[in-house]
Amino acid sequence: MLSRRRKRQAEEDAKRDQDQAKFEERALETLGGPISTMPGAIEPGELLWCRHYQWLKDAGYLLRPRYSPGWVPSWQGTKKDWMDCEDSRGPLIQHILDATRISDGLFVTLKLMKKSRHPYEIEIGQLFSSEALASDPANHCVPIYDVLHLPDDEDRAIIVMPLLRPFTKPRFETCGEVVECFHQLFVGLQFIHRQRVAHRDCMALNIMMDATRLFIDPYHPQDIVMRRDYQGEARCFTRTQRPLKYFFIDFGISRRYDANNVAPLESPIKGGDKTVPEFQKSNEPRNPFPTDVYYLGNMIRNTFLLTKNGFEFMEPLVNDMVQDDPAKRPTMDEVVARFDQILKQLSGWKLRSRVVDKEDGNITGLVRGVTHWTRRIGYIIRRVPAMPTP
Repeated sequence: MLSRRRKRQAEEDAKRDQDQAKFEERALETLGGPISTMPGAIEPGELLWCRHYQWLKDAGYLLRPRYSPGWVPSWQGTKKDWMDCEDSRGPLIQHILDATRISDGLFVTLKLMKKSRHPYEIEIGQLFSSEALASDPANHCVPIYDVLHLPDDEDRAIIVMPLLRPFTKPRFETCGEVVECFHQLFVGLQFIHRQRVAHRDCMALNIMMDATRLFIDPYHPQDIVMRRDYQGEARCFTRTQRPLKYFFIDFGISRRYDANNVAPLESPIKGGDKTVPEFQKSNEPRNPFPTDVYYLGNMIRNTFLLTKNGFEFMEPLVNDMVQDDPAKRPTMDEVVARFDQILKQLSGWKLRSRVVDKEDGNITGLVRGVTHWTRRIGYIIRRVPAMPTP
């Protein structure tokens, strides 16, 4: 009985491999050349999206024309430079793609994941998206709109989330904008920890923002400087004019613990930030909550304190968050309490001051300074808050 079952499974696997090979062959024929050598052509890692175009459409999500059956590059047979064409833009990370929700035209992100590799990602993501937690203003976890299980692979699923972009692009204009970002991230990680969840990889790449309100022109999801239709650069407001919300993403290696387990132990997992002191000399299991505090503190240190002027008021708190000894780091409850005290000492004048990059030259600084003062006076006259709270 077992041998017949194995034989049937082997036959099914062989058929799936044949179907995949046939699809790739058809894709090659459509493009008129090898996938990997033709500029702007479909990459091997994109073929899964092509193969599931109609299935996703039936599920309510429309991919860009690049992934539709029989796609012909818009520059083919013309004098256009392929780099100037919208449909030349594939995903920056091949397991993450953009789409449009057909029911309301909302731009979304699709993340392809393996359930066996990240068995808790969907469960933890749906926890934070549950009715009980989704409305909490302290919740800064990326919402999950939908989970689609691939029809031809039981181990893979697609998580549907809002379309987000890196939290530092476009640049911060004022100190108050940065301080509001700190506030949301501190409260957000405190919220995660209060649910007894350790993120375990909350570094810069896993912090993003919903910039929908910020942009006058919808931006292209794979080339965020450009408009979605690729007819020029996307124009935007400042964060002070259009306050926005920041999110923690990627709960692939996150873990949730029982409330009675106050000091859980986990073997080190080397995430995006490889500088965690407790992981340098030993592979002994560690409490992941103090490590989260380090990740966030180190992000602030590298992204702001070391590269920009004017944030010296954050140094004592950040220095404590990144101490070598995890036991000496503050908890997120303590971080939030100390940050609240820091906020009380910041004047409106300080919050409205310009964010100055340490590498700014004289000319760049002068141009940005003139623009900043013009906006600043306007904000004061119109009584726009110095800390742009969404």
